[in-house]
Amino acid sequence: MSNSSFCPKVMAILNVTPDSFSDGGKYNSEAAALARASKMVSDGAVIIDVGGESTRPGAPPVSSAEEIARVVPVIRAISASLDVSVSIDTSKAEVMCAAVAAGACLINDVRAFREPGALDVAADLGVDICVMHMQGEPRTMQIQPIYESVVDDVYRFLSDRVEACCMAGIDRERIIIDPGFGFGKSLAHNLALLKKLDRFKALGLPMLVGVSRKSMIGAILNKPVADRMIGSVAAATLAAWQGADILRVHDVAETFDALKVCCAIKSGGICSQ
Repeated sequence: MSNSSFCPKVMAILNVTPDSFSDGGKYNSEAAALARASKMVSDGAVIIDVGGESTRPGAPPVSSAEEIARVVPVIRAISASLDVSVSIDTSKAEVMCAAVAAGACLINDVRAFREPGALDVAADLGVDICVMHMQGEPRTMQIQPIYESVVDDVYRFLSDRVEACCMAGIDRERIIIDPGFGFGKSLAHNLALLKKLDRFKALGLPMLVGVSRKSMIGAILNKPVADRMIGSVAAATLAAWQGADILRVHDVAETFDALKVCCAIKSGGICSQ
């Protein structure tokens, strides 16, 4: 997943859940999910991030069995039908195993592999992983988050988790970091992170950024989820300019076009993905 030149990749969000904040309930069937994935690939996505449990504030928990039932058929169908990498968005060891067996090649964990068994399983599976920062738990994380210095605190957390992953036997080359926009952070915290995003490049690892349609965009624009595409693309482009290697987005075609312009300016030529 590493990038040696400036050419950020688009990771498309595919939630097979009834309650995700932006697209919950839209892609619950295997056919609908596969059709959506196919469209996102044609729009420029090179990774499809499949999620079976909502991590929005207040979302109810989902059992491992239910999560597996939601994601495995979709991952298997995408892997069999499309030329694209598949990521599993989960924190549960059992789901990680089932998803990788079905064809996932990346584990994207908002809890940074701190759940029971997750770190050992990730080491055993041998696939790429993404370690994200989150303060608190998804259901309560937005209740008055506090930091001494959000950039420094998030940096230290990611550095510590990367070290824990390496100690568990995970090759450093397989690790991606994510500052975790919107996960236990106020608008001021999110803006500070985005402004100083290039600080995280000092860790020497690929960086994933996900700001798509999030409440930070809504707070800036005073617009509902459905009307946050332009703001999301703007934030994603700013993240790319500061060194983000992977952009996790809902609006693939629009982000892809913006990144091509950003890439051309940054690199002095037209980039191909």
